[in-house]
Amino acid sequence: MKRREFARLIGAAALTSAFQALAQRPPTPVIGYIRFRSPAEEAWIEDSFREGLKDGGYVDGKNVAVQYRWADSYDQLPGLVTEFVKLKVAVIVARGTPVAVAAKSVTSSIPIVYSGGGDPVKLGLVASLNRPGGNVTGISNVGSELEGKRVQTLRDLLPAAKTIAYLANPRFPAASSLIREVQTAGAATATSIQVINASTEAEIDKAFATIAQNRVNAILVAPDSYFISRRDQIVTLAAHYAIPACYPFREFAAAGGLVSYGADRAANSRGVGVYTARVLKGTKPGDLPVVQSNKFELVVNRKTAKKLGLALSRDFLERVDEVIE
Repeated sequence: MKRREFARLIGAAALTSAFQALAQRPPTPVIGYIRFRSPAEEAWIEDSFREGLKDGGYVDGKNVAVQYRWADSYDQLPGLVTEFVKLKVAVIVARGTPVAVAAKSVTSSIPIVYSGGGDPVKLGLVASLNRPGGNVTGISNVGSELEGKRVQTLRDLLPAAKTIAYLANPRFPAASSLIREVQTAGAATATSIQVINASTEAEIDKAFATIAQNRVNAILVAPDSYFISRRDQIVTLAAHYAIPACYPFREFAAAGGLVSYGADRAANSRGVGVYTARVLKGTKPGDLPVVQSNKFELVVNRKTAKKLGLALSRDFLERVDEVIE
């Protein structure tokens, strides 16, 4: 056999072998990731998620691909989930209880890893916390009694407060249970709770006007995904009407809100990434217990407190995790 022909045969064999290797290589799994707001607002949330993925052995762009979708309203959620179903993603990451509920309503087969508030059992997401049993698992704030602690936070700052307005979104899946929790806390502290509903930007404006007209002592904002996406509007309105307010997450205090108490969202996001990696490796969501958040942070904005004429006691400051100057 001539040298040239031999080289051609060897090259053809090598090329065939390379194509066979590519054909046998498993396709890169795709993660469908959905939450409210644009990625530019809180890039650190996605950074924390990717850190969790990396801890589990997956790196976006190398051995896994993450497709991101951002919702502006609850109405968009089913369509975004349906899009991921058509793409045949390996896992749907649902950031927020409304996203998880929408995802569960659209698919019962694609694994869903979520983080959010409310009781996932009562919401129909899982059969139980220890044995979810279906296609959903994740991280929940259930059992943490956060609304009661937020009521107490306002009472600590405003000992004479007798009336607190609770800004709630009736479209939030866990709204009714959160309202009951707040009302129970109000009864325990001799505080009257006025529930004010809002589901749109215009309704938020109207709600604050009503709250100011009712001359309440303070406002408590529900941990709703939509409210988080409208935090600048809400914080600005609270400042305009000079009403002390307690918020569910640090981002509100960082935006100028008086005080916040809630779960460490970076830690939760990282945990979602870790769980997503486990699902990608073959663990069924129904076999992964729902993790209860155990890291919470109390944050106060000293500048806002001064504007409202509120003195922060030494006892209160000793319990604060962060003071924003």
